[in-house]
Amino acid sequence: MERIKLHIAYDGTNFAGYQVQHNQRTVQLVVERALSKMHRQEMKVYTSGRTDSGVHANDQVLHFNSPMTLDCSSWRNALQTLLPKDVKIMHVEKVDESFDARKSAKEKVYRYQIINQREYDVFKRLYEWHVIKPLSMERMRSAAKLIEGTHDFTAFSASKSNVKGDKKRTIKSIDIWEEGDGRIIFEVRGNGFLTHMVRIIVGTLVEIGLGKKDETCITQALETLNRQVLGLTAPSHGLCLWKVIY
Repeated sequence: MERIKLHIAYDGTNFAGYQVQHNQRTVQLVVERALSKMHRQEMKVYTSGRTDSGVHANDQVLHFNSPMTLDCSSWRNALQTLLPKDVKIMHVEKVDESFDARKSAKEKVYRYQIINQREYDVFKRLYEWHVIKPLSMERMRSAAKLIEGTHDFTAFSASKSNVKGDKKRTIKSIDIWEEGDGRIIFEVRGNGFLTHMVRIIVGTLVEIGLGKKDETCITQALETLNRQVLGLTAPSHGLCLWKVIY
């Protein structure tokens, strides 16, 4: 029995998220179906973490156990032929049985993309949030510094979150930069994230950047754990799981 580590990328537009759901097309479903077809038996994959409906991934990590003995190139080629075009096998590794895609992860990096101009790009509309009014980079960067560090992020979590117990997480950095043509990138790096956490961070920073909220809402939310003092939840389609660090 060999343990295989997969690095995959996917376009989340037509997926109801990563995790298997009843009567829904999900990333986990199509990967497990491909593996099951190869093995002629039911297969299970384990991931570094779930992504919401519409969220994309540049480098998601999975692992599974297999009795088959293929080299990494053959694994990649065989699996890719059985997967839809919106999922791509980026890299395959054979790993020790102690490796666990979720438990072994030390850090995750998410990127969120915004187009901040009057006109949107029709070809990128499924991958970036269109914000028409000008955003203040200075206000957003200043507010982002208040989020960095180790905090109880209950206020930055969706009400439907299934995380029980401790909601303390560490945000190592939030970097915000412009890429020209009105595009703004938010990169959030941390040791773990709650449901909708990155989207709530970005949505709040955008409202601060628009002048709709003051950065004091962040310190208030961290103190009171009250979701209502923060900004909106940014749309899912602008978010991408950029990489998982082990």
